Amino acid sequence: MSNPARTAAFFQLAALARRPNGRRITPLFAADPERARRFTFAFDDLSLDISKSAIDDAVLAALFALARVADLEGFRRRLFAGEAVNVTEHRAAMHMALRSPADAGLKAALPGGIDDASRLAAAERAKMRTFVEAVHSGRIVGATGQRFTHVLNVGMGGSDLGPRVATEALTLARDEAPMQARFLANVDGHAFEIATQDLDPARTLILIASKSWTTLETAMNAAALRAWLSGALGEEAVGQHFVALSTNLEGVARFGIKPDRIFGFRDWVGGRYSLWSPVGLVIALAAGWDQFQKLLDGAWAMDCHFRDAPLERNLPVMLALTGIWNVNGLGCATQCVLAYDERLRRLPAHFQQLEMESNGKHVMLDGSPVDHDTCPVIFGEPGTSAQHSFMQLVHQGPAVIPVDFILAAVPHHAREEAHRALAANAFAQSAALLWGRSEAEVRAEMAAHGASAEEIDRVAPHRVCTGERPSNTILFRRLDAFTLGRLIALYEHKVAVQGCLWGIDSFDQWGVELGKQLAGSITPALEGKPAPDMPADASTAGLVARFRALRGD
Repeated sequence: MSNPARTAAFFQLAALARRPNGRRITPLFAADPERARRFTFAFDDLSLDISKSAIDDAVLAALFALARVADLEGFRRRLFAGEAVNVTEHRAAMHMALRSPADAGLKAALPGGIDDASRLAAAERAKMRTFVEAVHSGRIVGATGQRFTHVLNVGMGGSDLGPRVATEALTLARDEAPMQARFLANVDGHAFEIATQDLDPARTLILIASKSWTTLETAMNAAALRAWLSGALGEEAVGQHFVALSTNLEGVARFGIKPDRIFGFRDWVGGRYSLWSPVGLVIALAAGWDQFQKLLDGAWAMDCHFRDAPLERNLPVMLALTGIWNVNGLGCATQCVLAYDERLRRLPAHFQQLEMESNGKHVMLDGSPVDHDTCPVIFGEPGTSAQHSFMQLVHQGPAVIPVDFILAAVPHHAREEAHRALAANAFAQSAALLWGRSEAEVRAEMAAHGASAEEIDRVAPHRVCTGERPSNTILFRRLDAFTLGRLIALYEHKVAVQGCLWGIDSFDQWGVELGKQLAGSITPALEGKPAPDMPADASTAGLVARFRALRGD
């Protein structure tokens, strides 16, 4: 059943939002000259500024009261103790062990016992490093004796999005990289054509990332790539060009992948948290082992900060509390992520899965319905591109959409003027969301430019921006592998904190499983075969019939 104290805490947030000026931000700056300093939190060079949110001391006190009711401190201890915080699958969520030192001592609960998670992860990491260095040095080559120049990662969801954003971020602006990486996720045949276009099979290493080895899209793409490779090099080449990132040793063996080309991980690693595991092998191959290790080190640094820092100065906690206020206090149903860095163009897609798959839940841990909103819809693009598309809605749409701005102070390129322009745009957007532009200001500006009174009356209302729209800004010195690790881990822990406060299981994804199951029941009907388990509604049956008719089947 719902916890009455938790329900009361959410009612208190809603009551605070209903105060006069309870949703406004600019009066908070007027009342407190130290607001920007007091509401900025730092971990080394990485800072989080939440001052442009409608949080005052009363709201902050209510949020920490909710944290106490939800036993956030206890949840944090249980998470790092390796207890089964994934209650529906009776598993720990110990992805932190993947980036921890071997002697960190992190344990993980499983239905059958307890793993020494830190040591298991370190042992698999050592195997990965040996393999990566052998590929880069040319000790491991393809079937024709040629060195591998390209790596193709085949995976879906967490086996694609996390590795893809990290690989792009660490290789996009580099003149030279150890290997060129490509990604194949979608089962759509057009995706296959794009991924293999101009690719030389003799110089391509193929990674199949599937923990269960049963994911439909990955299995179909793996089979298609096997035919593509064997058609060019012969069936015997499969063992030299394929690598499995999986725990299903029997399924991998049937595919023909050698035991020394199999890298595994345990069930205490969820898919959307798996980029730190062997699923991240593509990152190490494309960017180099040193870069991959620095990525892990950065994430572990954020793990330690989240584990040890007081809640009041804890970046993941403060980012999470801001989101809770926006959702449960202000009623915001969406959240925008704007990374002002082209190398992070896929970061919003990764955060979409991380947040919405984790916290898109309608029941509490005990199975009772939630009586409050949970995860918002996450979307985003790189700035400044977004300013010329959906930011119009963010500035002037009827619904308030909070924004996270993410920016490095120092770029990796030499075009300082371009980076100053980028930073100016990021800061201007957050200021514009805060202050807006009143009708009086619009009218004065139009009059100063010589507009007629009639034109001003007609146009001025359309140019008004209400302001008072919340945003956070995450700023750091440079986007390198260490900082990228900190950034992604920051959001991972934010999601876990919010799940704790909402009283839901952030680590299962049963809604995803339903779609997979129904797809399997419909496939026979598309082939003209009996499909007794297909959904019985007339719409689905009609769509299948029209699909077959359009194909001429």
